[in-house]
Amino acid sequence: MRKTENQREFKRVPSNFNVRFSCYHTDYTGTVTNVSENGMFIKTGKMSFPFDSSLEILIHLKHKIIRVPVEVSRMTKSKDHYDGLGVKLLETPGDYLDLVHTYKMTHQNKTSFSLI
Repeated sequence: MRKTENQREFKRVPSNFNVRFSCYHTDYTGTVTNVSENGMFIKTGKMSFPFDSSLEILIHLKHKIIRVPVEVSRMTKSKDHYDGLGVKLLETPGDYLDLVHTYKMTHQNKTSFSLI
């Protein structure tokens, strides 16, 4: 049975930052459209299969790169191709948590900012 938004351990908040990842020697880029302490959704261009269930997401901040190991929990499809990933974090780097908390505070205050 799939959990709904109300059943998530952590609430996801809207976000908008770019990431990179590789799968079977193919590089992908995407935009993270929502984040939480233990997951994120990444909107991508066209993806092909086979697709690993475990990946490393690279988040490029102004002065550093955050490496986040994840497991793919779902994929979304538009028309005839897959174009999004829901991922669950396998480890939670402190810098990633700082980024999520900043988005949560900003979403709460509804102010605008740019970290990336």
